[in-house]
Amino acid sequence: MVVQQRLPSLLDVPISFAHRGASAHARENTIEAFTLALRLGGTGLETDIWLTADGEPVLNHDGVVGPRFRRRQIDTLERQDLPPHIPSLDDFFDSVGTTFHLSVDIKDSAAFDVVTRRSREAGLPTDRLWLCHPDVTTLNDQCGHDSGARRVHSTRLAKMTDGPERHAADLQLLGIDAVNMHHSDWSGGLTTLFHRFGILCFAWDIQFETRMAEVVRMGMDAVYSDHVDMMMDVVKGEAGTAGFQGLM
Repeated sequence: MVVQQRLPSLLDVPISFAHRGASAHARENTIEAFTLALRLGGTGLETDIWLTADGEPVLNHDGVVGPRFRRRQIDTLERQDLPPHIPSLDDFFDSVGTTFHLSVDIKDSAAFDVVTRRSREAGLPTDRLWLCHPDVTTLNDQCGHDSGARRVHSTRLAKMTDGPERHAADLQLLGIDAVNMHHSDWSGGLTTLFHRFGILCFAWDIQFETRMAEVVRMGMDAVYSDHVDMMMDVVKGEAGTAGFQGLM
């Protein structure tokens, strides 16, 4: 679907999440990738978090480390036994600060509380912490309203078996803040529907400029890309400099 004019969104300017940092240009989920993403202008960083055997939240996508035939699950290892390129959440904040939105894909449901607490202690405003999970019940049970963190349901359109309108109503009832789907699932009609229920719309895996422009014009509230430079060019172009400055 091509949207010629930008539809209204619930945020003046979509948050620009660097997917696992500037992962098109640096090793994903490393301090180097996150630092580069901020230098390129990203207003948000995205990562995945697991807990180690000694309870440390660390940033890694797959949750396994080691050579091909000797891979180990992160949750079976202590923090000190992990490769040095894998940062802890504390390392992350110490290195890149807190002047951005943070989208966290929670891989271990036991991590909700510690991620929220460590983020707050580091100085990240709770309304800039977006906790993502594919199971609505887990998201609701593990991350209550009193945490202050924003809750994001990560899903696909095909999984909304009762239809998107029913799903939007259910998210509204639970107080879930946003729904995050692959960009190919979204249309201008869907963003309008979810916005009607007060649900923010996030789109991930947008790697090409033309598609990024189409998705932003659908009224998207946040976009995710490995290519931060491309993403920022499009978002700034669509939002206008004045609106973009107002985001931060």
